[in-house]
Amino acid sequence: MRSDITRRDALALGLSAATLAATGAAAQTANIKAADVPAPKLEIEKGASLRMLRPVRFVQADEDVFRANAAKFTKDTGVEVKVDFVGWEDINQQTAVTSNSGAGPDIIIGFSDAPHIYIDKLIELTDVADYLGKKYGGWQNLAKAYGKKAKSDTWIGLPFGATAGPLIYRKSILKSVGFDKAPEDHAGLLDLCRKLHKAGKPAGFALGNAVGDGNGFADWMMWSHNAALLDEEGNVTINSKETIAALNYVKELYPTFIAGTPSWNDVSNNRAYSSQEIALTANGVSLYFSLKNDPATASIAEDSEHQLLPKGLAPRSPMSGLTLNAMVFKHSPYPNAAKAFLQFMLEKDQYEPWLNANSGYWSQPLAAYADAAVWKGDPKVAIFKDTMNSTYYAGYKGPISTATGAVRADYVTVQMFASVATGAATPEAAAAEAEQRCKRYFRRQK
Repeated sequence: MRSDITRRDALALGLSAATLAATGAAAQTANIKAADVPAPKLEIEKGASLRMLRPVRFVQADEDVFRANAAKFTKDTGVEVKVDFVGWEDINQQTAVTSNSGAGPDIIIGFSDAPHIYIDKLIELTDVADYLGKKYGGWQNLAKAYGKKAKSDTWIGLPFGATAGPLIYRKSILKSVGFDKAPEDHAGLLDLCRKLHKAGKPAGFALGNAVGDGNGFADWMMWSHNAALLDEEGNVTINSKETIAALNYVKELYPTFIAGTPSWNDVSNNRAYSSQEIALTANGVSLYFSLKNDPATASIAEDSEHQLLPKGLAPRSPMSGLTLNAMVFKHSPYPNAAKAFLQFMLEKDQYEPWLNANSGYWSQPLAAYADAAVWKGDPKVAIFKDTMNSTYYAGYKGPISTATGAVRADYVTVQMFASVATGAATPEAAAAEAEQRCKRYFRRQK
């Protein structure tokens, strides 16, 4: 058996990801460049044990290899690590309970801006972050945005990766209505969607309270019109001429969608695309792989293509990424063990096998891992490699804070677009209401 066996090779041979991790066959670290940098001196506390909470895997191998890496840490250090995987909808609630009670897991991997919401309850991670950044080519843009305390070089989170939602479409259907790919401009995209609708294979984008897809669509529409929730100083700027333009555009675009998108959750577009009801949506790589790995839908995967979200008026594709972000709580009696564990999990011997096992679902926060084997396989997956290079983030363009997290959790921007799309409000009224809702959260923060 070759020593450079890929995960897909191995699965074809009937080997599980857990077996690969345990035997080391998944380790492909030869291409990862690492500088010779002294590691921080972290004296692990006597009798230390750790409990970690993180979001449930979307790809089974994510959990298998993550658990295998944690077991390696225990073997190397003697520190027992218990990892609990919880639902995506539950992680925020359980993080809030942990923060408010001052008890529970030592480490939680939350989403994106979570460390900024609980900043007063967390220990600083700058020593580990600086070491990893120097060793592995530097942290990428999105990692710095979510990992560092606003307007400082103090690290409060250690990002593990991000998943993006680019366009996915049926190539043959686009060709049948005169397009080789989705246009980059708003007028061209509207023309495509109208023709798809007329052909009976419409587009569909979530306008419901969906953590990933709903927020992702609203962000894209705002940013592609150069609108933003905040300015650089943190002033609420959502009620702007740019936002009004975005709302007017969605008012035109919405009639081309398949019916029902205002009630869509995060699985709705997957189902609609898989059942061939729609020909265009935005989604993570998991949709593509679910189609590819099922003989009944493999032909749909073959006919599918990914493309960065159209730029519109933005200088580049305004596509961010939902980010896994690790934080260590002050109530932990073993802070050095916790930091040592996170450092261990982000070192190349552990991190690249985990990254490869995810098949592109998570992309790397550290620049050196762009050379990982996973990005050299399926060309339809390569588009996800640079997710964390994005300069767009939740709360853009302002400082990330408790208030920006609350605005997102309350689906303020999603509901703003949905109300205009369905005719419940004019663009001007919807933007004014969104502004009032945002300002309430920011007043509470002061």
